[in-house]
Amino acid sequence: MKMNWGKGIVIAIALFMGFILYFVFKVQSDSQYDNEMVTEDYYRKEKLVQSNIESMQNANNLSEKVAINKTAEGIAVNFPAELDAAKIKGKVSLYRPSNQKLDFEIPISLSASDLLIPKNNLVGGLWGITVAWEYEGKTYLNKEEIYF
Repeated sequence: MKMNWGKGIVIAIALFMGFILYFVFKVQSDSQYDNEMVTEDYYRKEKLVQSNIESMQNANNLSEKVAINKTAEGIAVNFPAELDAAKIKGKVSLYRPSNQKLDFEIPISLSASDLLIPKNNLVGGLWGITVAWEYEGKTYLNKEEIYF
């Protein structure tokens, strides 16, 4: 059998397609490459959008805003000093866009107006921080992204 350009091109394309299909099947079947959704309850969380908008508006209407800062010890969440810290209840959710297994939540229980998230709980990279809190029956929501 004599080899010519046409047969060579067809063989090269077939080999390339086989190479690509091999990697597609490998990624789909290997548990190392986890194909997870961004959040588990995506559709349930989508229904809460209006209440989140109202809570964010409440947070923006405060004279002193909640500050989320990166420090040497970790991430500091500073609540307004004018509020009674003992009455603030809620949770701080830390969301890692690249790996859902690193996500975690911290309940808010304050004696002072500051909350520190220690850096030993944080892996370097981008973190989405959501502070959902309540003060005297009114809900507040603050969201921020920090590269740690």
